[in-house]
Amino acid sequence: MKKGNAKSGYRPPYTVSGRAMGMIAEIAAAVERYRILLEGPDGLRLRRINHIRTIRGTTAIEGNTLTEDQITAVLAGRRVAAPAREIQEVKGAHAAYDRISRFDPYSIDDLLLAHGLLTEGLVDRPGKFRTCNVGVMDGSGNVVHMAPPYGNVPSLVADLFAWLRDSEDPVLVKSCVFHYEFEFIHPFPDGNGRTGRLWQTALLGSWREEFYGAPVENIVWSHQSEYYEAINASTAKADSGPFIDFMLDKILRTLKAKGEAYAAGSVVLGADLKTDLKPT
Repeated sequence: MKKGNAKSGYRPPYTVSGRAMGMIAEIAAAVERYRILLEGPDGLRLRRINHIRTIRGTTAIEGNTLTEDQITAVLAGRRVAAPAREIQEVKGAHAAYDRISRFDPYSIDDLLLAHGLLTEGLVDRPGKFRTCNVGVMDGSGNVVHMAPPYGNVPSLVADLFAWLRDSEDPVLVKSCVFHYEFEFIHPFPDGNGRTGRLWQTALLGSWREEFYGAPVENIVWSHQSEYYEAINASTAKADSGPFIDFMLDKILRTLKAKGEAYAAGSVVLGADLKTDLKPT
């Protein structure tokens, strides 16, 4: 089923498949069970553990090597033998996710604030849109996606947020579409992946607060190659349907895991699956 109508007139192209519609119904039931778990005697402990897992997952996708134990030590203020940049990435992710429930996911200003927190000390202009053109490269140095010209970024982001506010589609769908479209625009020189993943969680949490304590980013990391494949497939089709299917599946898996250990997330993925931003 084709979707995309919004009062603003901008319509990101996406198809909600029959499989996606089935997963939406499953997620609605699973989130109720997850709520009961979070409200139980181990709820606070689970939230703390999942905060660490979220940080590990979203930074590991970008190549960060810190373990859950090391991340715990960093957040406790203890010294960790690790590259300074990786430690700062963890601190930035903690700062952003620690205040995620206070972000307005329909505010561009809050998006810029989130990017600033995520990339403080890592980029020259945290919280500012890029002022150069960029391309996404594969592990062999081939350009797999040329992002829109930097001069178009403010208007593209404004259109995307206008659609996000106006669309009457379920947040589950809108959050996936936003995540894909955000990565396609690549509005920042660095930190786009981390920001897009955080913002999808912010959108989901604005619908059901249980998602603030669900480490979707961690299970995405454990399926990192599929993550990039879903992005590439959506780009090839000019339709974010494949990415919607991928993300809904990972959201559902996260809820069904009910806080169990995410052992799959410890798998080290091949370097050729990592994409990098290169200025052009």
